[in-house]
Amino acid sequence: MEKGSSQKVMVAIDESEISHSTLEWTLQNLRESIRNSKLVIFTVQPISDFTYLHASTHGAAPIELVKSVQENHKKTAEALLEQAKDICSQYGIVADTITEVGDPKEAICEAVEKLNIDLLVLGSHGRKALQRAFLGSVSNYCVHNAKCPVLVVRKKD
Repeated sequence: MEKGSSQKVMVAIDESEISHSTLEWTLQNLRESIRNSKLVIFTVQPISDFTYLHASTHGAAPIELVKSVQENHKKTAEALLEQAKDICSQYGIVADTITEVGDPKEAICEAVEKLNIDLLVLGSHGRKALQRAFLGSVSNYCVHNAKCPVLVVRKKD
């Protein structure tokens, strides 16, 4: 990234320790590069699977219960983003925050395109090939599908 040019950098986070480390790494190592850039902290609220609600309520989950679960996801995401903003402010960086509902890998790539992001930074849990096959890899998907360069911060061993 060129110094002095106005770039958009997005750090995608979740509640994991690696996400916290990725944000810290970004602020420590790209501090000078992002000082004059727009920093966006992005998190995804999971798509709620209400199958268990339907089963536990014998097929008819009350709308209030569904709304409560969705509101809880939103509050969790907002608290996570607020914590991230506080971390950024410790480095003298002001960040914008955004949350969307969806599948994380798809939502991140869609946000990159919609927001015209110039650099995406995200963490990698360091899963082995078999784990990735069953669990998927958000970072791998984003490396291959995001419409901008992707910096993957690996988990330290």
